[in-house]
Amino acid sequence: MEGFWLEFGWLMAALLIGVALGSLTGLIPGFHVNNVALILLAVSPAILATGIPLSAVAGIIVSTGVVHTFLNYIPSALIGAPDGDTALSLLPGHRMLLSGNAPKGVAYSARGSQLGLFLSLPLIIVARIAFGPELGLYDMLRGSLPIILLVISSLLLATETTRLDFPKWVRKVTGGRLGKDSRFAGFIAATAFFLLAGLYGWGVFNLPASSPVGMPDASLLLPSLAGLFGIANLLDIYATTSELPPQKEEWALPPAGPMIVPCFLSSCAGAAMGVLPGMTAAQATVLVMGGRNVASKLQGKEGVGLDWETRRLSQLSDEELLALARAEAAGEGESPHQKQDLEVIALLSATNTAVTVMVLGFLYIIGRSRSGATLALKQMYPIDKWIELDPTADFIRLLAITIAAGLMAVPIMRHVGKGILKLHETIPLQSMVLGVIIFVIALVWLSTGWVGIGVLIIGTIMGLMPPRIGIRRSHGMGIILVPIMIYTFAQKFDAFGFL
Repeated sequence: MEGFWLEFGWLMAALLIGVALGSLTGLIPGFHVNNVALILLAVSPAILATGIPLSAVAGIIVSTGVVHTFLNYIPSALIGAPDGDTALSLLPGHRMLLSGNAPKGVAYSARGSQLGLFLSLPLIIVARIAFGPELGLYDMLRGSLPIILLVISSLLLATETTRLDFPKWVRKVTGGRLGKDSRFAGFIAATAFFLLAGLYGWGVFNLPASSPVGMPDASLLLPSLAGLFGIANLLDIYATTSELPPQKEEWALPPAGPMIVPCFLSSCAGAAMGVLPGMTAAQATVLVMGGRNVASKLQGKEGVGLDWETRRLSQLSDEELLALARAEAAGEGESPHQKQDLEVIALLSATNTAVTVMVLGFLYIIGRSRSGATLALKQMYPIDKWIELDPTADFIRLLAITIAAGLMAVPIMRHVGKGILKLHETIPLQSMVLGVIIFVIALVWLSTGWVGIGVLIIGTIMGLMPPRIGIRRSHGMGIILVPIMIYTFAQKFDAFGFL
């Protein structure tokens, strides 16, 4: 009995420490749960020498990851510095902030993450049946992995709805067949940017990097994503927004009923992304919204569209969009896009949390890591795979920590959101944005040195391109997908061993 209470004490300590660390990683732009996991991996021998069991360290990593998925919406929407998983929520969240509805956006994000957590739990059982030893679908999936990644990437590009004008010489050569306001031109622009981001990623991943202060596991993924999705967005906000209107104190969670079906679909997409390397919550959200758009049109209804992520929402210019938001803040009507913005925020949050839960499940089901956190778990901690009918005791323990951390994250999210808004009242927005930019640059230099600064600058230049072209920012995730596809295609089709 004494052993039970000792283990329970370590479990609770891991939960609370992880909640605190997850709150920090979620709020600090550019600082991911993977950093915490890799630091804990590096110091795990010293931790073990002090008498702290590795099961407690594993619990800290899991708890940190779950809370991070809840709170990482806040720097995206209230500060303007998203990470790769929350990049899609930047513009909807920023519009909510401009219209005085930031608290409502935080509430929808909290509800979405909460539903994503609980709705993904039964999907773990489905995944165990499908990918466990009974059906063994993962072995079949692994053989087709490059084709699956290519198909999903093609679908993401095909859903680009932006209409662009072909150059004059192209219109002249084709006799006007390729003319103005062409969706095909938008598709070509999106594909070109996707491939450009992929080549950028391929170069970045092959560059050596080291920390000038000796930080462990220097990775150029941080500066590249910080440039594409962080600094570029911050510069846009700094240039276009100088003040914020008063915020309406609407912190109550929205009803769960109307959101269960779309959040369940998001969780299913998150489960699919959780088993595929290189896929994130951003891609899953685009697929879910695209599927809902097609279903609406088949029913004869107007689809919700996929243009929430562009600066040119529908036919509105930036100035018209900001004017609508400010008019709403002044109580002169409601933005016609508020409902869609809230839906995107909730779905992305649900998918983001579901991916984290499913990645933990797949670690025990197929023994493969799909995130930096689970990679650290696998290298530090003996993974007892879920082979028998009953799940292993270790997996049940970590799943219990996951649920408890998610329950604690919702009230924390509300209090932290209130604190950030109070900061906005005392610190001018442009000063806060500039401070975040300086912090991210400093973090990049400390972790990757001057090579990372160069990568950050190039990534920022590329990150400024999508809103000016009019295409979706999520095509920048080609930075991860293209190198993975190159690697997996080379493995599959290099029968003569040339590579």
